[in-house]
Amino acid sequence: MPTSRLTVPVLLGPTGVGKSEAAFRIARELEAEIIVCDSRQVYDQLDIATNKPSQENLRRVHHHLVGMADPRGVFSVKDFVQLAGATIAEVAGRGPLPIVEGGSMLWADALTDGFSLSGVPPDPALRRRLEGMPLEKLDALLRRLDPEANVDLRNPVRLIRAIEVLEAVGPPLARTRTRTPPVWRPLRIGLTASLATIDARLAERSRRQLERGLVQETRAALKAGVAPQAPVLTGIGYAQAVAHLQGDLPEAELEPAMNLANRRYARRQLRWLRRDSRIRWFMAESDPVPGILAYLRETLI
Repeated sequence: MPTSRLTVPVLLGPTGVGKSEAAFRIARELEAEIIVCDSRQVYDQLDIATNKPSQENLRRVHHHLVGMADPRGVFSVKDFVQLAGATIAEVAGRGPLPIVEGGSMLWADALTDGFSLSGVPPDPALRRRLEGMPLEKLDALLRRLDPEANVDLRNPVRLIRAIEVLEAVGPPLARTRTRTPPVWRPLRIGLTASLATIDARLAERSRRQLERGLVQETRAALKAGVAPQAPVLTGIGYAQAVAHLQGDLPEAELEPAMNLANRRYARRQLRWLRRDSRIRWFMAESDPVPGILAYLRETLI
């Protein structure tokens, strides 16, 4: 099918709600391929707290943009939009249906609505000054420059870039986003659940990540040259493991800190998603896949 006539399902939802497994089952049923929209899963080597699909699922369904970037570097939202767009066109050109699945809301918006901050060049001096600041001070500085700025508050790279753009061109940050929508049509599908259900799933996931060796995996990454401030290590789980390894977070506080960060992040994601009236929502407590498949079959005909 020509890309200009293509409708692409985009499965969204807060962390821990079950998007990856739902996308896998949908792809199996429709003989589709999955384009993963996740700012941490894109990096190689670190698997546990990035919540990458299992090796079995990767074997049974073709997943794109998983583990293909060097964790010592930065894979930007601009890089993602360019590569994901090319991948969607390539998959559709071969025949399978591409399905976008992910929890990185900024990346999903960039892909489905289109925007670019590439017109503002880097400011090395400003970056050096900001890189030593804790997240709380970066957030406070961003809010002084633009109280309405919508940025991932747990990611220092994005906070610094937003401050860099605002210092260069002034507020509002939204004005710097030149929208270039894709030629294909996104069909936004949301998974949600009660906060109690999400919190319970996230707590269980944190426990399993620690049992699987999260701290050991983080230690190995640091020894391999991945900087503590690298984007992949600022994600929930790795950030707390780094703090523990640096002596700033006792072992007994590691799991509770992960749970708290996950709960806060899930709520921010839900607030972000609920402002988008284009999303068709499905509840995750009961099996959402049959309903989503019926919706897709009706819509994609």
